[in-house]
Amino acid sequence: MLLRAVRGGLAALLMLAGAAGVAAGEPAPSGPVPAAAPEGAERQQTLQALGAALFDDVNLSQDRTQACSTCHMPDAGFVDARTLPATGGAVSLGDDGRSIGTRNAPPAAYARFSPRFHRRADGRYAGGQFLDGRADDLAAQALGPPLNPVEMALPDKAAAVARLRENPEYERSFRTLFADDIFDDEERAFAAMGAAIAAFEQTDEFAPFDSRYDRYLRGEETLTDQEELGRVLFFSNQFTNCSQCHRLNRQAADPRETFTDYSFHNIGVPANPALDAALGRPVADRGLADNPAVSDKAAAAGQFRVPGLRNVAVTGPYMHNGVFRDLRTVIAFYNKYNSRLAKRQINPETGAPWGPPEVADNLSLTELESGPALDDRRIDALVAFLRTLTDRRYEPLLPAAGSAAP
Repeated sequence: MLLRAVRGGLAALLMLAGAAGVAAGEPAPSGPVPAAAPEGAERQQTLQALGAALFDDVNLSQDRTQACSTCHMPDAGFVDARTLPATGGAVSLGDDGRSIGTRNAPPAAYARFSPRFHRRADGRYAGGQFLDGRADDLAAQALGPPLNPVEMALPDKAAAVARLRENPEYERSFRTLFADDIFDDEERAFAAMGAAIAAFEQTDEFAPFDSRYDRYLRGEETLTDQEELGRVLFFSNQFTNCSQCHRLNRQAADPRETFTDYSFHNIGVPANPALDAALGRPVADRGLADNPAVSDKAAAAGQFRVPGLRNVAVTGPYMHNGVFRDLRTVIAFYNKYNSRLAKRQINPETGAPWGPPEVADNLSLTELESGPALDDRRIDALVAFLRTLTDRRYEPLLPAAGSAAP
């Protein structure tokens, strides 16, 4: 894979740019995010290799302990597989070894398919990067963590560019790929870093579409009876409400399905007591309302972008605050809205009633309360189907069927 190849020899890969890159002295692309002009496959491959190196470089953090790949591990579904004891892995530990944020690190896999942040014709917001959509695209998203004080914690863009220039291979490749004078303007150089990382994140390493479900669609594998029941239930508008939000394409068998429509909803996720305790304060995450592009803050409070479901069985804990450890619990949580049974109002992970919503306003009750209640057989079938969405490389990470997350 590209990241492993870069770890083994970045200099050789970057030499490709000499023949395919922008000539010395040629003006760099204009705009806030310099993007690679379509100048051939070799140049794009070199830009991706540069992005892979940057993605894995701890020198882009203040204490040189954290890279993009620290919280988006390529061997763990591009999430943070480190377990911070105080929170059970709900959030990530920062570069300083002390700081933590308030949100679970979302997978970087398949992120390239999210459209730019926008408002749909029906008035609902959709798209963007981060759980609140505040970055329009991958390049803008990549520039957030290096300057976030609880993540990579560099003080400013100038510090980031100075770290880039410490590496002669970076300096040479930036000058070749963008412009010989790219480092004369810190804004342009910093934006170029985001463009390179985004180019890497757009490679098939992040989106191979090779899960058992994909192989089933291609006629290469057969689903079990339980998995097939789960598939039918998932895509049904009669028996579940899953595909109202976790479906991008109207054709159920679309080979590029990402299992999200990228819209924003408040589904009433309860607070995470472990996270509140670790932070020493209660968290009431306003989600979409904290996106600067959103004007109607009150109506957006508590909404988060619908996550994709590829690799969902190996990328827990779940929800924006990591409150649920097990995938089956997530389905049980949704089921509480449609079941009158007393046992369905109990969180199976705590043995206590489900906690109240972290933000009680703006619940998407129309979507949540559509569809019938599910029995255990159907809940288990949905879990079995969701397990088939695991990329081939991560199938060894799947917990034994029927086992709860630790």
